[in-house]
Amino acid sequence: MMTDFLKSSAPTDMNAKKEAVMNAVRNEIALTNAQQLMNSANEKCYKACVTKPGTSLSSGEQTCLSRCLDRYMDAFNIVRRTYMTRLSKERMEDQASV
Repeated sequence: MMTDFLKSSAPTDMNAKKEAVMNAVRNEIALTNAQQLMNSANEKCYKACVTKPGTSLSSGEQTCLSRCLDRYMDAFNIVRRTYMTRLSKERMEDQASV
């Protein structure tokens, strides 16, 4: 039971257990987000590149899929870096105002 997991006599043990649970939750969220990103990229690129579904992909379809997925990931990384920079800047501004 989760409440049994969090029970402890020492506050440092309690904090360590809470941190472990929070890290596990963060990891699960990151994994879910990565899966959603890949599913979305695959769906969009498949629709854009595979015009005649068959038993195998043509070389043109393979090239298109590869380039599409690369562009999708490049765009995601640009957005991620911009977002992280913005968050960092906002945190610094918040700390400076305290």
